Amino acid sequence: MFGGFFDKLKSGLSKTKSTFTDKVSEILKLTVSIDEDMYEELEELLITADIGMNTTMAIIDNLKRKIKEKKLKDPSGVTQCLKEVLLEQLSSAAKRDIVGGDKNVLLIIGVNGVGKTTSIGKIANLYKNEGRRVLLAAADTFRAGAIEQLDVWSKRSGVDIIKQLEGADPAAVVFDAIQAAKARKTELLICDTAGRLHNKKNLMDELSKINRVIDREYSESNRTALLVLDATTGQNAIIQAKQFKEVCNIDGIILTKLDGTAKGGVVISIQKELNIPVYFIGVGEGIDDLQEFNPEMFVDALFE
Repeated sequence: MFGGFFDKLKSGLSKTKSTFTDKVSEILKLTVSIDEDMYEELEELLITADIGMNTTMAIIDNLKRKIKEKKLKDPSGVTQCLKEVLLEQLSSAAKRDIVGGDKNVLLIIGVNGVGKTTSIGKIANLYKNEGRRVLLAAADTFRAGAIEQLDVWSKRSGVDIIKQLEGADPAAVVFDAIQAAKARKTELLICDTAGRLHNKKNLMDELSKINRVIDREYSESNRTALLVLDATTGQNAIIQAKQFKEVCNIDGIILTKLDGTAKGGVVISIQKELNIPVYFIGVGEGIDDLQEFNPEMFVDALFE
């Protein structure tokens, strides 16, 4: 299983690899000595790989420090140092357990079009295959087709769904879902929520209401909020995450569509700029193509 995941990850990151790590190798092959010219070329490459200016500067500073610590003189050893720097960066934000007992709530947040509903279906499938009892709550009640789309994914993943009619109060759906979760001894309740970021006040009010219902009805549950971002938008995903952070608490990130972009370096930016861990990454359209994010596996797949 682990090998299969790694192969999918390598395949999914192929576009990022061709614009980033393959070019790192090209630069280092032509580098005679470790000097400022080398650092400048690497810096330029990192920025063009959509890693972002702030994150790039931090990576270069840490690379210089590591090379100095190792007293490295031969450019052939720079790749390993860069891998170590990236791994440190990707491992810097601490994760909490999504399933930390027998009563857990997972709130999924994100704007339309990022792959939110699809991610929920795939996460439900992932935990169901681990033997967990999973239930979905269709609390994105205002987007046309959202309930039907989640219903399709509930059938695909083989888990039950609690839903009401389009336009219903999202907090009322979550209330019903909590009662069902208690009655069915559900281990993981996954709630789809709206992501109308263009109207921040409405979004904040809605999420606050949902959280109050959980506080009142399911206070004993372990609660995690994950934001879904589209990797193909590159640095715009960072801006979107910062906007969401202004209106709600975010414990982690789900990064979708990594297989469709050369901007996979945005994973590194997210950890640096936001100090929010990445929990899951999407590397394909299949139901098993959403993987738990493993920093070591990610770096190995990029450089192999």
